[in-house]
This record gives sequence, structure tokens and C-alpha cells, in this order.
Amino acid sequence: MPILKPLAGNPNGPQQYKQPSRKGKKAWRKNVDVSDIEKGLDQVNEQIIVTGGVIAEKESEDLFMLDVVGDSALPKRFPKIVSKGLRADEIIAQRSAVPAVSMRKRPENKTTDGIIAAKRQRTNYVDQKELRRLKKVADGQHESTVAIIDADYDMWDTPADDPVAVEKFSFLSKVEKAKAPKTMHEQPLTLAANGKSMPAVPKPKGAHSYNPVFADYQDLLLEEGTKAVDAERKRLAAIDAEQAKMEAAARSAAEAEAAEARANLSEWEEDSEWDGFESGGEELSSKAKRPQRKTQVQRNKIKRRKEEERRVKLEAALKKKNAQVERIKQLAEEVALEHQAMEVEKIEMSDDSEDGNDVELRHRQLGKLRLPEKDLELVLPDELQDSLRLLKPEGNLLKDRYRSMLVRGKMEARRHNPFKKQAKTKITEKWTYKDFVLG
Repeated sequence: MPILKPLAGNPNGPQQYKQPSRKGKKAWRKNVDVSDIEKGLDQVNEQIIVTGGVIAEKESEDLFMLDVVGDSALPKRFPKIVSKGLRADEIIAQRSAVPAVSMRKRPENKTTDGIIAAKRQRTNYVDQKELRRLKKVADGQHESTVAIIDADYDMWDTPADDPVAVEKFSFLSKVEKAKAPKTMHEQPLTLAANGKSMPAVPKPKGAHSYNPVFADYQDLLLEEGTKAVDAERKRLAAIDAEQAKMEAAARSAAEAEAAEARANLSEWEEDSEWDGFESGGEELSSKAKRPQRKTQVQRNKIKRRKEEERRVKLEAALKKKNAQVERIKQLAEEVALEHQAMEVEKIEMSDDSEDGNDVELRHRQLGKLRLPEKDLELVLPDELQDSLRLLKPEGNLLKDRYRSMLVRGKMEARRHNPFKKQAKTKITEKWTYKDFVLG
């Protein structure tokens, strides 16, 4: 039988994947890539030849088959499971002998045995007598009033000791309970200069309004401006004082170095006197030798000079110490006078309507840290607005609340310490191979 061979040449049509333009009529029919279409037609023809039709057009019954018999190889692979059966099949196969309750509504049976049942008294209702009493109580007419008596004990106090337990454990030493300090029952002392109590939220004055009166605003502006100028002058004075102190320290250090250099030079001249050297200007002898040891006169002179320097330093230290003691006494007297003046003012004050302010505070404060400065509650003239819509909110309620508690003496000024000392921990690894037992 002769072998059929395809024709010579490329069986596919001419292909041109990159066509610059397809506007002409010749370009519509010439060199068009139809390989995808031919591939799809070949797949459809193959499905028709092999399966007898297109798979996408067939029904599900022609493509799939429902297996109701099961795998015949399972009994051979798992004989125990097949012979015993599954637990799920046993649960499904269980059926109760009692029929299920019907959900259909059935009419009540009208036939009776002729015996009338006794009526039961209802207990879930309020009788007329109780109803009248409740109405009287609601109207405020009580049959019996309860006398309210103040308690003669503190319910939050520690409970009393049981006498039986005390007698049983009398041989033990008594545990001393913590005692509250006396200041717990005293009112806190405010930091106001006049010693009066201060409100938690002070009322703002007229100058703090968004549209203040010109006179009040001008007074507040001048007051705050004076405070700012004084603070700047103090800052510049402190800088000048520090600079003058540094210059004086530098001068004293330079003078001390010069004096020490002169002293060293005089000692060197005394120690370097040679045997043939005289003040007449005679030439030094080349054979003269420098003495290796100081004479007793030179040692005594050096000793006297050191003793004098030590005496001068001691006198200066004593003088400085005495000045500090006098300054401390003076400060103590000033504090005592100030405290006495405050006590006198507290006694003489008779008008209790006026509250203290947080502008003028007393010098003695609670704790070691200083009281935080109050925020400047003032808007400059060019920042004043004529509308509430243009008003910018300022201030911090948390800061104001914290400073109010400090000024009223409720708590001390504290500072957050993020680098506090932590407990040191040591991690060790257990060597299990060292745990052995001698047999």
C-alpha cells in the first residue's frame, strides 16, 4: 500500500503577526494569522471523532456515571471495618419504638367521668387589702415609721479582734497595725499667698474673653508685658554674672599658674648655684659640679613656705564656712518672719467670701520640685478675632487640672523618671549531664 505523504512546503497559511496597518482591502485578506482558529477546529474535530460529539454540548448523564455499588477492592483492603460497619450507620439505623408526637392540634376530649374537679385558689395575684396598703404607701401614708439613727461605728474601719481567737493565740506577739498619719484628717494647705482656699476651677476674668473690654485687656497686657521684661532682665543678668564668674576664675587660675612658675624658678635658681659662681659676674668654671642634694637651709625654707600656704588655705576655708553659716541663719530668720506674717494675716482675715488666687503664691512649696509655670492666658492684639468661628482653641485641660491640684495642696509636684533602676535578672542553663547516680 503506498504511503500518503503531505504536500511539500508549509501546510499552514502565510502568517504575519506584526501588521503595521490593516486599512487596505488587500491587507484584510492577505497574511492574516488564523492559527488559533485552526487549532480550535482541530480540537473540535478530534472530540467528534473520539467521543462522538462536542463535550461542551453533551448532557451531564452522558459524561458522568453515579456509582451505587462501591469499590469492590475495599472489603479486601479493610475486612474488619467492612464486617463491623461504621458507627455513623449504626446511629442512623437506630429508631425508637415510641412514635413521634404529632404537631397537629387536636380538639379537647369532651367526655368526662362525671366527677367535678375541686377549684384551686390562685396565689399569683394581689388581694384587695394588700392593694389598698400599697396605695397608701405610695401616697406617703406609712403605718409604721422607721427611726433613722446615725451609726456609732465606722463601717470601713478594721474589724474588732475575736476574743476567742485572741485567747487561743495569746502566746504570739501582737501584730502592730499600720497607723494613718495625722495629716490624713487635716485639710491640705494651699499655696496661695493669702492662705485662703482656692476653687478647683477658677472663674476667668473679663480680660480673658474672646472679645474683652479694652480697659481690662490693656491692664492684663501691661501686667504680662512687665513680667516678661523682668524675666528677660533676670536672664540676661544671670548670663552676665556667670560670664563674670568664669572670667574671674580664669584670671585667678592664670595668676596661680604665674605664681607657681615664679616659685619654681626661684627654687631652680637656688638649687642651681655652683661652686665658683658669684654675683660679680665672673665666668663659670667648666669644672664646677651641680650639688645633688639640697642644704638644710633650703629644706627649712621650703617647709616654712608650705606651712604658710596651708595656713592661708585653712583660713580661707574657715572664712567661707562662717559666711555660709551666717547666710543660713539669715535665711532661717527670713522664713520664720514670713511664716509669722502669714499666720498673722490668716488670723486677721475676716472676709471668707474672697477666694485665693494662683497668681501670688507663697515661697514654701510641697516636695523638692518646683511648681510648673502657669500658661500665658493672653492673646496678642493682632490675634484677636471678631467672630467665634475664627477663634482657635488653646490650653490643655489635663495640665490645668494637674496644676490646680498642686496649687491647692492636694499632691506634690512629681517628675516622670523613664530610666529608673530595674531589677537585675540572671539566666542560667542547667547541665543535665551532671545529674548522675552511682549504682
